[in-house]
Amino acid sequence: MSKMKAAVLVKTGSAEKAFEIREVQQPTIEGLEVLIKVEAFGLNFADVMARNGLYQDAPPLPSILGYDVVGEVVEVATDEAKHLIGKRVVAMTRFGGYAEYAKTDYRACAVISDNISATKAAALATQYCTAYYAAYECINVFEGDYVLIHAAAGGVGTALTQLCKHKGCTVFGTTGSDAKFDYLKANGVDYPINYRKHDYEREVKKQGGGRLLDVAFNSVGGTTFKKDFKLLEKGGKSVIYGAAERSGKKGGAIATLGLAWNFGLLSPIQLLVNSKGVIGINMLRIADFKPLTIKRCLEEVVRMTEEGILNPSEGGTYSFEKIGEAHAYLESRKSTGKIAVTWN
Repeated sequence: MSKMKAAVLVKTGSAEKAFEIREVQQPTIEGLEVLIKVEAFGLNFADVMARNGLYQDAPPLPSILGYDVVGEVVEVATDEAKHLIGKRVVAMTRFGGYAEYAKTDYRACAVISDNISATKAAALATQYCTAYYAAYECINVFEGDYVLIHAAAGGVGTALTQLCKHKGCTVFGTTGSDAKFDYLKANGVDYPINYRKHDYEREVKKQGGGRLLDVAFNSVGGTTFKKDFKLLEKGGKSVIYGAAERSGKKGGAIATLGLAWNFGLLSPIQLLVNSKGVIGINMLRIADFKPLTIKRCLEEVVRMTEEGILNPSEGGTYSFEKIGEAHAYLESRKSTGKIAVTWN
């Protein structure tokens, strides 16, 4: 069996102490899988949650995290994927991305040109697919819609803003720092809001002239969900794709129960009477059970990027030896756009 290097998560907690660069077995492929020689892999906030022991889908330690990779397809297990051999692709992986070689279902790959940097391309897998699925498939935003995007300077927030502005929406975007306002405005956010300084519920009403929201995209969860629900106009929708409010908090099961309590209780009759909708998104579940949906989303965001409609932001590129530093930067919430790690 061939060996390869991988950034292995060996313990939960501090980013600087959680990973070790180890030699491990190169993955073997079967069925519909392809093997990718990884040029770079991307970081996602779910990785931070996993590193902190707060992500229930994470594999047991020691483990190799990683949802998105950019690289060259070097081996295929099915004739259906022969056309991908030798091609540069961006791919969504079911963990295992923090390595020199990674495997995935060939339907979770999309061919990309050399014109797109590895960091930009890495953003297209998990973050832009999540945003596309949320804004164009689970629901559909329309011209004139009032939209709230939490963590608007992050990877998914950046993608959601671009997708919503492409449809002609008015965008309210939250951030924890005034220093990110210029970034948000340049990306298309009409009304940046610093949630640390202002009650965003009040600010949305004030800056929107009292008009309520058509859609709220929420990666934070907890108490923000209840606020979002109150901000929705009749016919409005709340789309939840994360629970970052839980990140970094100690307390184990008690803190998790606290998060659930903060979400509050919601009866279907409330949705019916107000004609409101609540949608939860877990892209792992979509990848596991709807591979053709992943294929469609990934191909669309690649096409839109190649055509200049979408423009993934590069939040930083690190060498594999600095995986801990990259993780800490993402967790600090000081980053904007996509963070990637290279094997060069």
